[in-house]
Amino acid sequence: MSSAPAYSSDVAFTPTVKSIQARKGSRAGYASMEERGSWRTGFTPDLVAFIESQTSVFLATANAEGQPYIQHRGGPAGFMHVVDDHTIAFADFAGNRQYITQGNLEDNSKAYLFLIDYRTRQRVKLWGEAEVVEDAELTAKLMPENYRARPEQVIIFRVAAWDANCPQHIPLRFEAAEVEAIVAGRDVRIKELEAEVARLCKAQSSQ
Repeated sequence: MSSAPAYSSDVAFTPTVKSIQARKGSRAGYASMEERGSWRTGFTPDLVAFIESQTSVFLATANAEGQPYIQHRGGPAGFMHVVDDHTIAFADFAGNRQYITQGNLEDNSKAYLFLIDYRTRQRVKLWGEAEVVEDAELTAKLMPENYRARPEQVIIFRVAAWDANCPQHIPLRFEAAEVEAIVAGRDVRIKELEAEVARLCKAQSSQ
């Protein structure tokens, strides 16, 4: 049985990674981070809010041979449910029926979630383990209301450690619905100003 890692960040900072950090000059800074407590292992209120606001996430797994695979998961805000301080659960919708993620998780439970919000230029990385649960009652409970998709099962993700990155190199983008709302507000304001201009012109011409 393998011993528990000395630091939560050891889930990613393997001896090889630390050796490269030392060679490239960043090990001292990360060693200091480790001594200060390393990466968080439980959710903060801010992280819970961030997770539950996401509409698009990426789930990474690997098969028994170590071949990685990344799959997109999306839905309305709130489709990802924070169950407790270390657990996320969400309905897994029917797709192309390849079942690569499910097969990988049956052979290797290690998994990774990558969350990115382009509007706020935030990204969060979560390491942990995941499993697929084929439970109709739980699936129905986690299904977003009025969302047009067919739920097939549930993915439960248990977090071992997480880290938030700086916004460097993240492009600023907005969701289509956000852009539509901004444009609609602009159009209303334009109509108001046009009406005001017309009123003033009419008042001027009557003098």
